Amino acid sequence: MIREATPDDVPVILAMIGELAAYERAAESAEATEPQLKEALFGPQPAALALIAEDAGGPVGFALWFRNFSTWTGTHGVYLEDLYVRPEARGGGHGKALLAALAQLCVRRGYQRFEWSVLDWNEPSIGFYRSIGAQPMDEWTVFRLTGEALHTLADTAPVNGA
Repeated sequence: MIREATPDDVPVILAMIGELAAYERAAESAEATEPQLKEALFGPQPAALALIAEDAGGPVGFALWFRNFSTWTGTHGVYLEDLYVRPEARGGGHGKALLAALAQLCVRRGYQRFEWSVLDWNEPSIGFYRSIGAQPMDEWTVFRLTGEALHTLADTAPVNGA
């Protein structure tokens, strides 16, 4: 079963974020706290939304996403930040069900893109994504500013900048 997350799901979502970070070999990078996640998902101006995959034993996976915008299509889209299914529940269709629910949301709302990133070494996920018709965007490279580089660039902004 796929359902929208509720504030009561924040602890289990945070736990699964930690599990995902460990799987992606970056456990030390998962710094989010319950209050941050609760504010991001359920505060007055939510930054993201989440779906929960459940089986008889409770939550077994989640998808955390936010709306983006394409200047090329002139429409919103969905960016999937995290998709995770606990190891004991993999192969049960939960990941596909989460993706299908988000694809349905895109179609229903007239969004023309549903995008996400995957680590290049994650062959099981890459194979799964290809099997549902997703295409890699090999010609694009993701860039990220964090830490000192982010602050250094910010310091060059005009005083009255955004």
